[in-house]
This record gives sequence, structure tokens and C-alpha cells, in this order.
Amino acid sequence: MNSWVSLPEWALSRMNDWGLLALRIWVGQEFLLAGHTKLDAGGPAPAWFAGLSFPFPHTLIGTDFNWLMAGVIELGLGIALMLGLMTRLSALGLLYITYVAVYTVHFDLGWAGWNQIETDQGLGFKVPLMLGIMLLALVTQGGGRLSVDRFIRTHRTGHG
Repeated sequence: MNSWVSLPEWALSRMNDWGLLALRIWVGQEFLLAGHTKLDAGGPAPAWFAGLSFPFPHTLIGTDFNWLMAGVIELGLGIALMLGLMTRLSALGLLYITYVAVYTVHFDLGWAGWNQIETDQGLGFKVPLMLGIMLLALVTQGGGRLSVDRFIRTHRTGHG
């Protein structure tokens, strides 16, 4: 460090990627909990889920299999995202899950947010949209320095 002017720059460089870590943990735990809830409920799929209209290619798959796969994918990719393992691919997969959820459940219920989240009015598409934007940031930025991806890349090439 050459001067006091570069102190803020030095401090910021030490904090790089902490925001990505927080984002990964927050979004990942949301999907981990959603997947766990589905898998914990077991099969067959609940009646509300069975009555949904799914986009192609989900129309080719039975409702119970859709329920199971949504739970497994949310749980698995949620954990991967929290760890920063295959971050971009994990975020892309969860972005697709979010698209399907908005298409099938949330969009027709309108715009509703956090203050109604535990009510029927809180099932709108505002929260999934926010999750989708967070996932898009992870697709474009990756897991950052504080991720398994970075650890693997560093040890594979022998560079920091």
C-alpha cells in the first residue's frame, strides 16, 4: 500500500466476494428449505400441485414425478449454490425451477410481496421475481472467491 488514498481500495479488495457469498447462502437456503418441504411431505403430490397446469416438457411427466424432481432439484442445487459448487449451472437450474413455479403458481395470483408472504395474497410473483433476479446475478457473476468453484480452480491450476 503506497498511500492513505489507496486504503479504501485495499479494504474493498479484502471484502470482494462477501456479497456473493451472502447472496448464495440466502438464495440457496430458500431453495433447500423448499425442496426439503416437498421431500418431507413425500408422495403422492398434494392436490393443489396436481391441479396445476405445467409448461412443456413437464406436461409429459406425471404430477408425482414432477413433485419429486422439484424437491430433489431444489434441495440439491440449493446446497450446491450455498457451497458455491458449479455456481453458474446451479443458479441456472434454480432459475428454471423459478420460471416453472411462476408459470404454474405465482403469475396468475398477481403482484404481492413480503408483507403478505404467509397469506394467500402472498403467493404472487414478486418474491419469485426477486429470487430470479438474485439467481441471474449468480449466473452472470459466478460464485466468487469464497466458493468451492474457486477452490477447485485454484488447486487444479496451482494459481490463486
